Amino acid sequence: MLLGGCTSGKSPAPAEAAEPTSTAAAPLTGSQAAEAFLASYVDDSGRVVRLDQGGDTVSEGQAYAMLAAAAVSDRGAFDRVWSWTKQNLRRPDGLLSWRWSDGAVVDAESASDADLDAARALLVAGRTFADPRLMAEGTELGRLVLDLETVVTGAGRILVAGSWATQAPFAYNPSYYSPAATALLAESSGDPRWAELDAGSRAVTVAMLTRADLPPDWAQVRPDGGVDAMPGAQGRGQSVRYGYDAARTPIRLAESCTPTDWAVAAGLTEPLSRAGNAAELDLGGTPLAEGDSVVAAIAQAAVAAAAGDGDGARGHLLDADRIQRDHPTYYGAAWGALGRLILEGGRLGGCLPLGPG
Repeated sequence: MLLGGCTSGKSPAPAEAAEPTSTAAAPLTGSQAAEAFLASYVDDSGRVVRLDQGGDTVSEGQAYAMLAAAAVSDRGAFDRVWSWTKQNLRRPDGLLSWRWSDGAVVDAESASDADLDAARALLVAGRTFADPRLMAEGTELGRLVLDLETVVTGAGRILVAGSWATQAPFAYNPSYYSPAATALLAESSGDPRWAELDAGSRAVTVAMLTRADLPPDWAQVRPDGGVDAMPGAQGRGQSVRYGYDAARTPIRLAESCTPTDWAVAAGLTEPLSRAGNAAELDLGGTPLAEGDSVVAAIAQAAVAAAAGDGDGARGHLLDADRIQRDHPTYYGAAWGALGRLILEGGRLGGCLPLGPG
């Protein structure tokens, strides 16, 4: 049975879980979207099932569910998801294996976004549930991220793609860095390396945006701090693009508690306006294929909110509802929930106050 879902043994229709309860032209709230994601994609054991991608599980999905459960104060769901994650994905070094399928880990490499998001979720949950044990687990996982998934370059300390990416040139995904997460972890740990990571990541992001209108899904950073857009992790991909990964970059910047990050996010307004909610763009904002995505619409909403356009942001959230309703996906449900929670401000530790519409 999925959490809050059916008991028939059949996979529920994610689109049904995501339907608004009102026909009024108002987007789903963060709580509604988070509860729909948990109901549709988390099974009884606490595993996040990618129903539209063969039924596998990835560490990012576990972290997303932990964030969603903490945000809606669902202690039972949080504990089940974190317990499954520890039992099935935790590596000997304490980081999380990236992918699990058919009863076992099939790729034991770490993904730093999942590790950072999971650490953040533990801190949010620790505060929400007044549980020092969760706070300690989050702080410790954050320390492992710093120790095993960051490197120092000429641009400063950066979050590399995983523990596998610590050899130059460093595989770098701009959307993995989360200033809201680093702020929480800096407060919980007092470790000055979090401030170093903020400075280095901002420097690399700004450097990329001096050479292109939009950030890429993937890049590589040289030891001297120079950065080059890449067509995929370690250069394996079709072409350089702003796609399903890169769309998370303005969302994460918009929830920062640093106004300079809001300005960077707001600066993407014009190039993103050229393509609506297209899922994949070149770095100038031209669509590379047909089809819209929820995360693209959420990115548009974040950019609008960062620019102070609350009405525009809510319009993009309605677009996200429509896209997910018409073409339900795990990733769309996850970012439809996280995006709203981020934009509503506060519950996940971020600062962008769009508030209820």
